[in-house]
Amino acid sequence: MRLLTIFFLFVSTLGISQELKELRVDYPKANLDKEITNTLYETLSSITKEDNKTIVAYKGAIATLKAKFAKGIRDKKRFFKEGAELLDFAITTEPKNIEIRCLRLGVQENSPKIVGYKKNIEEDKQYLLDHFASVTDIDLQKFIKGYVALSAAFTDAEKQLF
Repeated sequence: MRLLTIFFLFVSTLGISQELKELRVDYPKANLDKEITNTLYETLSSITKEDNKTIVAYKGAIATLKAKFAKGIRDKKRFFKEGAELLDFAITTEPKNIEIRCLRLGVQENSPKIVGYKKNIEEDKQYLLDHFASVTDIDLQKFIKGYVALSAAFTDAEKQLF
């Protein structure tokens, strides 16, 4: 019985790992494409706060992109609020998760000033600078490097550290 439990944990971990790998590839594309955003939003619709917190953070980041593409003010506000709440929940639950910090930094850096969601930019930027060297996952390294290369929050000298 114990062997069966270990097998199921292993298989579920593989599933989460593959899902994160796909999200890391698809998420940057969603910023420029409404259809990709909608597909990712639908794919993650069943994710709840009880699920893997990194995936919860992706759901939040994608919800903020839904706000970008929404037509009316009411929908823009609803999607952005949903996304920001999920991101902040994920950070509160796993404050040392560099991937979640990177997602929130990207959302805060690119959110309109009017929404007032910019208070953690320096904190998250510094976290990435301080902890990137300890990231061992190659796909996560690529994801973070890709974000930093396009980010206006980092100086050219800081970008060289990644």
